[in-house]
This record gives sequence, structure tokens and C-alpha cells, in this order.
Amino acid sequence: MSKDPTRRTFIKKTAAAGAAAIVLPTFIPSSAFGANDRINAAVLGINGRGQSHISSFMAQKDLQVTMLCDPDMRLLTKNQVSFKEKYNADVAIEQDLRKVFENKDIDVVSIAMPNHWHSLATIWACQAGKDVYVEKPGSHNIAEGRRMVEAAHKYKRIVQHGVQLRSSPAVQEAVQLMRDGYIGKVYMARGLVFRMRGDIGDKGLSPVPEGLDYELWTGPAPKAPFTENLVHYNWHWHWDYGNGDVGNQGIHETDLCQWGLDVGLPTKITSMGGKFLWKDSKETPELLTSIYHYPEQEKIIQFEVRPWLTNTEGGAGVGNIFYGDKGYIVVDGYDKYTSFLGKDNKPGMSKSDGGPVADGVDRGLGGTDGHFENFIKAVRARDSSILNGPVETAHLSSALAHLGNIAYRLDRVLHFDPKTETFVNDAEADKMLTRDYRPGFEVPATV
Repeated sequence: MSKDPTRRTFIKKTAAAGAAAIVLPTFIPSSAFGANDRINAAVLGINGRGQSHISSFMAQKDLQVTMLCDPDMRLLTKNQVSFKEKYNADVAIEQDLRKVFENKDIDVVSIAMPNHWHSLATIWACQAGKDVYVEKPGSHNIAEGRRMVEAAHKYKRIVQHGVQLRSSPAVQEAVQLMRDGYIGKVYMARGLVFRMRGDIGDKGLSPVPEGLDYELWTGPAPKAPFTENLVHYNWHWHWDYGNGDVGNQGIHETDLCQWGLDVGLPTKITSMGGKFLWKDSKETPELLTSIYHYPEQEKIIQFEVRPWLTNTEGGAGVGNIFYGDKGYIVVDGYDKYTSFLGKDNKPGMSKSDGGPVADGVDRGLGGTDGHFENFIKAVRARDSSILNGPVETAHLSSALAHLGNIAYRLDRVLHFDPKTETFVNDAEADKMLTRDYRPGFEVPATV
């Protein structure tokens, strides 16, 4: 059996830490226990997923978003007005995340910045005594993901990873069925990311727009001349900032592959693909097929990123398929599954969070709001074992994507040691476990 962290081992290890935190008021934000138990939240990065963070935070009881942070003042001023209109409440704005962390009135932060900021922002937040909800992927590279885990434990912070399917009752049920042997011995998982990703063109270089602090936007990454090819969304397809679609949409699926198979990181990885369709400014591959092998556990993960017009597999275009010797389970998206049994593919149990269930019992909804609710519940209890997406998942699911990308970029089969989180006798690959950081934005070797 794998010795890599799983949900169950994580709960055992963190239960004691959560209990210890209760008797250490230094680690409990004073405002969380005020007259009305209100928690004050800040959202970092408000262009894309940050909008969902704002609405999901505001859907929580006794919680108020009191600050928005983004290096682009244009976004901040616009959203300050829309926040007032939607919630009839004022919200402060700030360009520099470091000032957010210095603010003693902020209890929790959510991080929806570009990938290259996720780990460092989480580490800084933990060091400042904030609890953190961090978007996927938790890390931009493998080494900084491990530092993020260490920071969460050292500073006794509650850190939730934004893989909201873990809060889906339907997906939870599908995983439990596999644990119970419903489809027999589960030996393979297939992750699917079939998304409409078109030609983004090449906009060339241009002056930094007024109101954008490009120094802060760049942060830990190398500072390149400004181009609209990066800001605000298409950084996903450039190696210095993003991780391609396997490290974007795909983290939900890499996470579920590991969760469903009950594995951590693999020992053998191969990956190939390329840019076959468009001559645009994207650096990351449009198509990518990765194989992750677990020979000791006799398990394997197949992962495929495919753009534009395509078929589905088992009805899923974004999701997972798990294969056992008695049948298979298809998880479609974030909130439903179907199963098929025997040689005749007889329909088995199924569930959708938003619709009828096999046993007639509706167990409630998951989704982003449910995932935030789970996070806030853990914050109030000072108990990391409550989390559906603990910080370890942020590291491991992201690391799986990073391994596939490294194999693709080096164009060869890689051998990996999950215990040391380094490659086996491969100095060239080891260099890609981390990066050179700009002064002032270094991910510390010791947190």
C-alpha cells in the first residue's frame, strides 16, 4: 500500500493539531469570536474565480467580505461599486496583498490570483495568522507545494484547496462505493479535460496599462515585457505563470484520480502532446496525454487534455472514469456519477446533487458554496480534519499535473521517488521541481 498522504491519514495526523489550536488563542483571530461571531474575509484576485469567491463568502452566515485585493486598480474600483450595488455594503480595496496580510482585522483570505502566486501567497498568509482558501492548482511547481503544506502545519492554519467536487455528496458517494468494492478491484482512473480552447492570437508587446501594478502581478515569476497575451486570463498557457489545462481545469480531475484510486504520487511518468491546431502565443500544449504508473499498487492513471470539438467518454467531457474488475464508474463534472456493472454494462447506482438519487434520498448540495461552507466550519472549529480539500490535496493533485508537464517538456519517461519528492538520478528533471524567484518574492526553503 502507498505511504503517501491520503484523506484518512491526514485526518489522523491533524486531529491533534486542531485540538491544540483551541487552547492557543494566539492562533485564533479575535474578531472571529466577537459579539456576533463575524468573520472578516479578503478576496485576493478578482478577475475570474475571485468573483465566485466573493459570492460564496457572502453566502456564509456571519461572514463579511471587507476587502478586495488585486494589482489592477481598474478592476478594484469597478468591483467596489458593483459590490455596493449587490450587497448594500462598503468594501475596502487594496493593490498589495502584503498590506492585506498586515491588516489585523482580516481573519481569512481566499486566493484566486494567477497560479504562480498561489503557494507564496498561501505561505505569507499562514505566517500572518490568516486562514486560507486557495484556488487550484495549489502550486506552480512541486517544491513550493511542499512548502505550502509545511507552512499550514507550522502556523496551525486552516487551508482549504479549491477542488469543490470534494464537497459534492454525489462524488463522495462514488468514492465510497469504490472503497466498498462496488466495482471490484479498482485498477485504473482516466481523467478527461475536453474544453473549448481556441486560437488566442498574438497581441505583441504594449505599454503597461494605467492602474495595473505589473511588478506585483509578476511577483515570483520572471518579469517579461508587458503583453496582453498574459493579462488577465491567457497567462494559463505560458509556462512562467500557468501550467496548461492539466494544471487549470485538470486539477479537479487529477485530484479525483488520486482520491478514487487511493494513491499519492507515482513512480513512473510519461507524457506527450503538442500544439497541433493554432499558431498563436500559447506555449503549453493544446493536446496532452499523460500516463502515471503505480507498479507497487498495480494501478495506473491515464490523463488526457483535448481542445475544441470532440466526443465525450461515458457521457463525460470533463470528468473521470474509474475501472474495476466488476464494472466502472463515470464522474461527470463536479456533481454527478453513473455506474455500469458486468460484461453487459448494466446500469448501476447513480447520483446527481441537483436531481433524483438512486435511493430516493437527497443529501444536499455541494458546489463552490458548499466547499466554502466546509472551509468556514473548519475555521470556526479550529479543526483541519473537517476540511474536504485539505492542504495536502493542493500539493499532491498539483504535483501530479506538474509531473506530466515535466515529462512532456523533457520528452522522455521519468522515474520519481514519492518519499523524497525528487526524480531518480535525474538532475535535469530535478531542476524543474522549483524555479528561480525574483528578490522579494522568494518561496522560502524553510517556512
